[in-house]
Amino acid sequence: MIKLKENIGYGFGDMSSSMFWKIFGAYLMIFYTDIFGLSAAAVGVMFAVTRVWDSVFDPVVGVIADRTESRWGKFRPYLLYLAIPFGLIGMLTFMTPPCGGTMKLVYAYVTYTLMMMVYSAINVPYASLLGVMSPNPAERNTLATYRMMFAYIGSFIALLLFTPMVKSFGGDRPADVMVGWMTAPQFGWFATVAVIAIMCALLFFACFALTRERVRPVKEEKTPLKNDIRDLIHNRPWWILLGAGIASLVFNSIRDGATVYYFKYFVDETAFGDINFLGIPFVLSGLYLAVGQAANIIGVLLAAPISNRFGKRRTFMAAMIIATLLSVVFYFFDKSQLVAIFVFQALISICAGSVFPLLWSMYADCADYSELKTGNRATGLIFSSSSMSQKFGWAIGTALTGILLSAFGFVANGTQNPETIKGIKMFLSLLPAAGALLSFIFIMCYPLSEEKMKAITKDLEEKRKK
Repeated sequence: MIKLKENIGYGFGDMSSSMFWKIFGAYLMIFYTDIFGLSAAAVGVMFAVTRVWDSVFDPVVGVIADRTESRWGKFRPYLLYLAIPFGLIGMLTFMTPPCGGTMKLVYAYVTYTLMMMVYSAINVPYASLLGVMSPNPAERNTLATYRMMFAYIGSFIALLLFTPMVKSFGGDRPADVMVGWMTAPQFGWFATVAVIAIMCALLFFACFALTRERVRPVKEEKTPLKNDIRDLIHNRPWWILLGAGIASLVFNSIRDGATVYYFKYFVDETAFGDINFLGIPFVLSGLYLAVGQAANIIGVLLAAPISNRFGKRRTFMAAMIIATLLSVVFYFFDKSQLVAIFVFQALISICAGSVFPLLWSMYADCADYSELKTGNRATGLIFSSSSMSQKFGWAIGTALTGILLSAFGFVANGTQNPETIKGIKMFLSLLPAAGALLSFIFIMCYPLSEEKMKAITKDLEEKRKK
């Protein structure tokens, strides 16, 4: 029986990851173009190149984690030893070096690649931990719900406070004001991420301390890597979830990555000034992103009761088709229709929030399906596909954002032409709608129903008793 303390402890891990993940998704593109000083096209190409490589790196981490043996288990040691590197490299990613031209681009490539690699090295084991904390599908649903709930709480905090923190560290001062070798805006961004990085490391330490590994495979002996890969290739539900996961992340990453551009260049949030709440100055884009995270939490809370009644597959499909329709309508909003913009952000985000705990729970089901079918439980390798789908989806979404921004004629910190504005509007509407629709099509083919999983769980319990 998983106790409340352990559910919360597991949630702390994704709270940490998501604080960085959402900041990368919402702010890294505009940091590179408007603060760091790279062109949108160069950033788009960099995201495509580095993330494709990093996606390939994820299964390598999964294979290594599956073969790890320690007094803390297979997956928990990675949370302990990589918490500090995770935070440190995140800080370096948002630091502007005292160089220019080619060397600055090289620095961006190196730090971003290292960030995504350490992200994989800690998050693949963290995701895999779900599959060995309990053999009970209902408890896994609960763990996945806590995971996603805390993930969105972390994202909400990070996105809500990011801009006020940047300003408090001098990020809104003129670019000719220097702090060391960095301009005041560059230092404001770096200092803000440094604060968040410390919080992320502490949360991973707490996750390590509060969780336990319990599930042992039917076969204790090590299997050759080629067998793990062969079993994975023949795991049809895994392939379907991989496709659905990639499409879902394309849907999310395009919306997140273009939000600040949407409010800076289309809505013109500067015309509204700061919105003060409890003495803290917020801007529209920050509030919009925070509303999305709060709505994501509602989606997470709804996922378990709805999916327990109607099934994971039906719940996933309903969420994605509703998100598709709402995203199409979003394109037609004028910048003056702020109430409608925020209401639809909440509705779309509820749909998005509901599908991700279902995905994590389904990956655990795929591990059980593979173990029953082959006798081999390659949990790390299977769960690495979840991280791989995130990276591929994010790579496609953010690369498209950078490349299309350039194609639409985007000029950093300048006045945009009408075609560019139309393109920026598409990033929050029609393009993510295509990703949501593709995810819906994939999940229509998912074969592991609740009835089938009950039979699989019962058969595995019998085998483990032998």
